[in-house]
Order: sequence, then C-alpha cells, then structure tokens
Amino acid sequence: MDYSLKRTLEPSAEPVSLTELKAHLRVDHNDDDTALTNLIKACRDWVERDTGRSLITQTWRLKLDTWPVSAIVLHNGPIQSVTSITYVDTDGATQTVSSADYVIDTDSVPGLIVLGYGKSWPSIRGDLRNIAVTYVTGYGAAGSNVPYELRQACLLRGQMEYDGWNADASGTNRGASDAYERIVRGASVGVYP
Repeated sequence: MDYSLKRTLEPSAEPVSLTELKAHLRVDHNDDDTALTNLIKACRDWVERDTGRSLITQTWRLKLDTWPVSAIVLHNGPIQSVTSITYVDTDGATQTVSSADYVIDTDSVPGLIVLGYGKSWPSIRGDLRNIAVTYVTGYGAAGSNVPYELRQACLLRGQMEYDGWNADASGTNRGASDAYERIVRGASVGVYP
C-alpha cells in the first residue's frame, strides 16, 4: 500500500538531559555544552530511527491512497491516541471518520486501527493520498517516561559520537557500540514495552 508519513509535531523534551549526558561521558567542563545539547536531539533521532519507536510524545500524519484490506498500520509507536481519520469523499469534500467506527490497538507493535464490528470504510474519491490519519506517539512528555533501556541507548549513542570527536587510535567505542546494538535490537523485536 502506498503511503507517506510525516512528523507534524516535534517532541517538546528529550529523553536525557545535558546533565545526564555529561555525567555519562564524565565531562566536567562547559566548553561542549552547546554541541552536547544538539547531540542529545541527534541521539534521540538515531534511537527512534533504529528502533522504529517514538521516545517522547510527538504527532504523526499518515497519508494513504486507499483503505486497507485488514488494518491501518501506525508506525513509530507506542501509540498514545488517534486524533483523527479524514478522507476526501466522492464529491471532493473532506470528511472525518467517526471514532465509533474503528478500534485502535495501542498494544500492538506497530499499532493498528481496525474497523469496528459491522462497519465499513467510506467511499473515497481516489485521489493521491486522500486519506489522512493523525496520531500521537511516544512514552510520554518527559524523559522520565521513557524506558530505562532506551534512555541508556541515547547515552550510549552520545558516547559513541563524543568519543569519535575525541578519538585516538585505541578504538574505545567498541563496548558502547555493542551495548547500543543490543538495546536497539531488543527494542525492535518488542523486548521493551
């Protein structure tokens, strides 16, 4: 099924703080604070991309060409809620599907939307991306809501990048890299909530 997916509302916080990252890196100066603050966002993005999960609350818009046969798949969970499902009807008007017509499975990875019993998807005009699903993902609005293992993955990714900035030929990154990969692999197969 053809679709497009776009984050429409960025997280308002990060899973780890500058203080936590500096403590993890054993950095006791402020010279790199701006770079480390930017690195935290990049680390969240890496972990989210590598795990297929949203760490902090954010909003996504999924656009589809046609209704699915079985379920609408919601990427980048965990799914908190579905804000709306809109579509372009046969007359070209934008309509909203009643939330009474579908069921949201927030426990699945990825999340799913299925039709309610005895319901059917409405007729659509058939234009490109004429169905839009807006939904909210993430573990919560604060870093403390994110599972420990995924917060640790952010710190390990930060360590890998920071060590790269200050690298010598010793290859001190190997342990952090291996640990990061184990966490990411576990999250991608559903080991962590």
